[in-house]
Amino acid sequence: MPTRQLTLPITGMTCANCAATIERNLKKLPGTQNVNVNLASERATLEYDPATLALPEVIARIEKAGYGVAVGEAILPIRRLSDDNDAQRLERALAKLEGVQSASVSYATEKAVVRYIPTLVSQADLRRAIHAAGFEAVTVEGDAEDAERLAREKEIAHQRHLLIVGLLLTAPLFALSMARDFGLLPAFLLDVGHAGHAGAVKAVWWFDWLLFALATPVQFYVGRQYYVGAYKALRNGAANMDVLIALGSSAAYFYSLPALFGWVSGHVYFETAAVIITLIVLGKFLEARAKGQTSEAIKKLMGLRPKTARVRRDGLEADVPVDEVRVGDLVSVRPGERVPVDGVVVEGKSTVDESMLTGEPMPVEKRPGLPVIGGTINKQGAFTFEATKVGKDTALAQIIRLVEEAQGSKAPIQKLADRVSAIFVPIVIAIAAITALVWYLLSSDFTTALMHAIAVLVIACPCALGLATPTAIMVGAGRGAESGLLFKSAEALQRAGAVNVIVLDKTGTITKGRPTVTDIEIGDWRLRAESPTSNLQSRLLQLAASAEKHSEHPLGEAIVAAATERGLTLEPVAGFTVLAGKGLSAQVNGHAVLVGNARLMEEQGLALNGLSDAVGRLQAEAKTPVLVAVDGEVAGVIAVADSLKDGSAEAVAELRALGLRVIMLTGDNRATAEAIARAAGIDEVIAEVLPGDKARVVKELQQSAVGNRQSAIAMVGDGINDAPALAQADVGIAIGTGTDVAMAAAPVMLMSGDLRGVPRAIRLSRRVMRTIKQNLFWAFFYNVLLIPAAALGFLQPVLAAAAMAFSSIFVVTNSLRLHRARLDFSRS
Repeated sequence: MPTRQLTLPITGMTCANCAATIERNLKKLPGTQNVNVNLASERATLEYDPATLALPEVIARIEKAGYGVAVGEAILPIRRLSDDNDAQRLERALAKLEGVQSASVSYATEKAVVRYIPTLVSQADLRRAIHAAGFEAVTVEGDAEDAERLAREKEIAHQRHLLIVGLLLTAPLFALSMARDFGLLPAFLLDVGHAGHAGAVKAVWWFDWLLFALATPVQFYVGRQYYVGAYKALRNGAANMDVLIALGSSAAYFYSLPALFGWVSGHVYFETAAVIITLIVLGKFLEARAKGQTSEAIKKLMGLRPKTARVRRDGLEADVPVDEVRVGDLVSVRPGERVPVDGVVVEGKSTVDESMLTGEPMPVEKRPGLPVIGGTINKQGAFTFEATKVGKDTALAQIIRLVEEAQGSKAPIQKLADRVSAIFVPIVIAIAAITALVWYLLSSDFTTALMHAIAVLVIACPCALGLATPTAIMVGAGRGAESGLLFKSAEALQRAGAVNVIVLDKTGTITKGRPTVTDIEIGDWRLRAESPTSNLQSRLLQLAASAEKHSEHPLGEAIVAAATERGLTLEPVAGFTVLAGKGLSAQVNGHAVLVGNARLMEEQGLALNGLSDAVGRLQAEAKTPVLVAVDGEVAGVIAVADSLKDGSAEAVAELRALGLRVIMLTGDNRATAEAIARAAGIDEVIAEVLPGDKARVVKELQQSAVGNRQSAIAMVGDGINDAPALAQADVGIAIGTGTDVAMAAAPVMLMSGDLRGVPRAIRLSRRVMRTIKQNLFWAFFYNVLLIPAAALGFLQPVLAAAAMAFSSIFVVTNSLRLHRARLDFSRS
């Protein structure tokens, strides 16, 4: 039965237990599978059966668990509303869209106000629905991708407001409390009529009430979110960070009330409760801002999309919103502008900067017949192209989707942190209770016992555990996208770093995948004494290409392409004849030209004119020699071969420098394969393998590595012909171009055809894994070291709160260092 995938932006999560609570609740819904809630990206992704489950049920379950779904709002001015019936009809049309929470259309104001979930429906979808209903949306406030960001920023603004309120009340509260404890209060605040056994003077009776007045708003206004969060967590049978904060601050606050009311004699600790809450709010506010930077790469990718496109329709050019571009439209691009959608150039010539998508710094030449990718920058000249992919089908939109999915998925290494987080809070509460009991038995001082228990509660930080892996995955996946490396999942990002054997396909991966002219040798041609060799080479190529211009043979196409690249003019041809299996003959501008193999020349009784050694040498180099005879004389030989891609040898050297075993796997004959391998610097070659047997070879390599738990085999291919082998490998890496990237059958994809992307991907994976291990070490080390320290009385509650507030910030900022990770071998 077909399933659908749903991604929802979640609000209200504070720690890993929150994510686990939502996962547990969603898994209870009928028809759900593969539920994943990511704390760092604050998104829930699930697959479900639409026949048994509907979106409102999913949202209701999330809200019942105590959390929310981020909702955006679009205000769209509408044209062509004739009366209120039109407004009601448009409301119904908008309400039918999945992801639209509510729609209100006013005939009086001619506006539609739509509340929607930005991961499910975009403002472009809203405009299309409006157009389909017979109306027109004039303008848009913001863009669809900003909706989720605005919802997040609204929450951050709320936390900023709470922080300001907390600081304004807590700062004087803390100052007054410390002044009292150190005997620094001014005279008007002292009760000079009272002296204790040591002659100390107490504060006036209303001083504690002043502290109470300052602390109470902090406790129940600034700290209300922690009480609500703790209640919701406990209601769902879980315990999260909110429970610890609520318990710790409440213990100090409510312990102080009896002393305030005069029921018992003792010290009040209102400042402890207030400082705990304010410091926690400060930490969460800074953490939220830092977490926002983990998705910086996605924001950059989204920023590549132009807002408008210059479309030619009915002979007229007009700027239209990019979402209104249709397949088949002719779109004009001027110098310095971004290409709005994917397409094929039909007119003009230019160079385009594709570095933001492929990671390749050199501009790419574009001429009629060549593809262009939406979001790239036109550098020189102007051109017109036909739109082939628009909206969600463009390469850029697919890249954004893939990166978001990878950022929201879980890596296998996160399972340990999830298991610990599930039992973390109950264990901390138990330790706090034991701490209070032991200290009370040892000191008979309830206040001392309570303060140490509070320190245990507030020092514990489950957030650091919850953020250790996903923040590094988010930044790493984004960093990869900036370099033209796409990982479909967090698991792929993790596994790539464990690779120790790289299997490389030859054609299209190591080599260019198409024959090209590599050598031109001139024989004892009678024109040799009359002209320099370089001129003779050009003349020979010109004659051969002119004869081959009507040929459909790959070798002929390579010769014609070489002549075109050199700017040679092809001459008129007459009497063109194909000689099957041998070559062809033609009259080129009055010259009798034969182009073919040695057998053709032998049958025509033509000597090789000193070219025998050259032919043998070229064949040994896995090149195909094409002999050319002019006017009854063998003039030279043109060598055609599938040559190495630029950077292939360098990529192999980098892979070997990383300590990897490199193997070339190909269906070509062994002589050709070994020649290519020598040129690329590869020692191991597996040749003459049928496409269907490549997966078997990869499986055999995996079986030979059984017993080595760290071993992983990576297969690098074009993603289509090598699909079975890519699927069989521990890590499949598809190498190709941007427009084909979404079709690749591999968990790792390279936007460009440059093989040097493979060592970059492996190096990035290793750096991400190193960062994750650093984060996990810090999270475990922090809790394992400081919870006992608090229990033994070495930390006061205020210091414990400060440490807890900044522990998760360390994890996030450590992950952010991946933004600056250098992936090039020469710079590592």
